[in-house]
Amino acid sequence: MAQAALGAAGLHFDELNKLRVLEPEVAAQTAQLREQCRAFVDKTAEFQNIVGSLIELVDQLAKAVESEKMKAIGARNLLKSIAKQREAQEQQLQALIAEKKMQLESSPPSSGGCPAPPGTGVLGPVLSRRYRIEYETLCKIEADQNEFIDQFIFQK
Repeated sequence: MAQAALGAAGLHFDELNKLRVLEPEVAAQTAQLREQCRAFVDKTAEFQNIVGSLIELVDQLAKAVESEKMKAIGARNLLKSIAKQREAQEQQLQALIAEKKMQLESSPPSSGGCPAPPGTGVLGPVLSRRYRIEYETLCKIEADQNEFIDQFIFQK
């Protein structure tokens, strides 16, 4: 009878005979829900930690990828630069070859003998073997003629 009067007032006794405002089943469900909520919060915190470390890892990988990308772009630009330098150098050498050819074709024969054969200069690889032999022969003839002229002048 006392329990019924207390129950009507919303007061209950638990198994330890303590006075409670909630019914024992509701109190047990509340405690169970509290434990489930704690487990959920713990799992959520663990998930946040895992996601945070994953984000950090992805950021590090992104930085590494960006660094490698910049290195690759730099290497590509360097290769383009080297190719342009080689083209410019090739054009300079072609101009030098053309200039030397023009000098060789337009230079008058010297009175003191022939200059060094083209095989020893820049034009050596350009001229064929036949032209080099002809050049050396002409140089010998010029030297013989210059010697003959010198002897003729000294005899007078």
